[in-house]
Amino acid sequence: MTELDVAQLQRRLAEFAAARNWQRYHTPKNLVAALSVEASELVEIFQWLTPEESARVMSDAKKASRVTDEVADVLAYLLQLCEVLDIDALAALSAKIDRNEERFPVGQGPGAGD
Repeated sequence: MTELDVAQLQRRLAEFAAARNWQRYHTPKNLVAALSVEASELVEIFQWLTPEESARVMSDAKKASRVTDEVADVLAYLLQLCEVLDIDALAALSAKIDRNEERFPVGQGPGAGD
């Protein structure tokens, strides 16, 4: 697979779960709980870092590996949740950006006078 897309990844995740007979556990409630746990594991990596240390986290190979794995876990559960709820993740994100552009026009809000 040279170019990845959301649909391909969702198919791979579904095939992985099906091969292990895990689909029955992939309810919206369970997927949201798992997503929360994985996001918390990502938070844990950064918990006691200074802002400067957090900006350099990827320069430490061990921490970079942990961050990458946790980001992958968060994304996997989010994509599985979108699949189960029939949400087009990219369309949802695009629509949200559109709404935010209307809500927060350039030149208004924090940092506008910088």
